[in-house]
Amino acid sequence: MNLASLDLNLVIALRVLLEERSVTRAGQRVGLSQPAMSAALARLRRHFDDDLLSRVGSRYELTALGQVLLDRTATACDLLERVFTSQADFDPAHETHTFTLIASDYAVAVFGAELARTVHAEAPGIRLRFRQTPTDVTENTGTLLSTVDGLLMPHGVISGFPTVELYRDRWVFLVSDDHPDVGERLTLDDLRRLPWVTYQRTYDAPAVRQLGMLGIEPRTEVSVDSFQALPWLVAGTRRIALIQELLADRLRGVAPVRVMECPYEAVPVQEALWWHPAHTHDAAHIWLRETAGRIAVAASSPPAHPRPE
Repeated sequence: MNLASLDLNLVIALRVLLEERSVTRAGQRVGLSQPAMSAALARLRRHFDDDLLSRVGSRYELTALGQVLLDRTATACDLLERVFTSQADFDPAHETHTFTLIASDYAVAVFGAELARTVHAEAPGIRLRFRQTPTDVTENTGTLLSTVDGLLMPHGVISGFPTVELYRDRWVFLVSDDHPDVGERLTLDDLRRLPWVTYQRTYDAPAVRQLGMLGIEPRTEVSVDSFQALPWLVAGTRRIALIQELLADRLRGVAPVRVMECPYEAVPVQEALWWHPAHTHDAAHIWLRETAGRIAVAASSPPAHPRPE
């Protein structure tokens, strides 16, 4: 396929036609007349040798190929927009720009908050948008990274993409202050017999995989899509939860729980900012990466407040 022979305007037309499933609404969205959009649909049908939109009763539905192309065209449009908005120079004090980062609530609390403070102080026209980590991050990593500015994630889950190393963290456990079965320290037997609250996404997998090697299968009683919810689901129960130490320190006092040492040598967390190679030489993205690396040291330090005795 020779890209030079393609009309890239058809990519935009394809996206809106698949999303709107209506020639009229698609035309209104991009400012084309109905005849012009109908002509674009006809060209697309000839190119793909597929109807793309097929009439079912009084409405149009996507064909099987149309359904496949729906996500692909959105990704292609996002990447094209990033290509054509790339800059040779970037002045953060005077630019207006939005960076989109994928991150868990853990990464936002421990690193994203400090990044946002620094960006606000140094570049008031810059906006940050954080999106939750999708469950299929390991399956579509390249596609995902091509549509955003970066992914905050520890090593051990994805590989093969450029990174900025940020900070190290380690795993600890949460137990209720009044837990009837846990004394001064947790044991491996405690991990086997007590119920767990677990984070239901994938990227704590390295530490969890270690448990399997120790012959321990966590008895999950509750799973949750938020690290910051763990203290509330532990307090007043017999449950235990694995959590990052820096986050546990920041959440200290929000719920009546104890932070306890891990009874095995858990693989440490090495947090990194991952990005798609397409962004490597973009001036705005270079500034973002340099800023992230510069403030990573601050993220490694616990917040400045006294710990309760």
